[in-house]
Amino acid sequence: MSQNKTVPTGLSVSEYINAIEHPQRREDCWAVHDLMKKITSKEALMWGSSIVGFGTYKYKYESGREGIMITTGFSNRKQAITLYIMDAFKRHKELLEKIGPHKRGKSCFYIKRLSDIDIDILSLIISESLKAVEKKHTIID
Repeated sequence: MSQNKTVPTGLSVSEYINAIEHPQRREDCWAVHDLMKKITSKEALMWGSSIVGFGTYKYKYESGREGIMITTGFSNRKQAITLYIMDAFKRHKELLEKIGPHKRGKSCFYIKRLSDIDIDILSLIISESLKAVEKKHTIID
């Protein structure tokens, strides 16, 4: 059975964020870091070389594949800040219509600038996502 490619690495979260060249993007990433830390009450860990994760849970698919994953996190990418919202977005349709300009994938939420979106709505979505993950999976940390 294959292993997850993205795992905790022990790299420095501070070094990762401080190395972001664009000052506004760096400031936004620190703000997202602080928001997620406050909501999760967890310290950030680097997953791979570019994902800042908060908390972990164990999952197991019907196929038998299992592993660990972050409960929430973010990454600075070239085109956007990627936020990882692990319970997906089906339950948040109404909130997402009000949050501001963004794109999203299955569990990823992409924003250009933190100032573009409603932080209170983002906080609520992250909090609700954590509750859903806790109900469905075994929380490790």
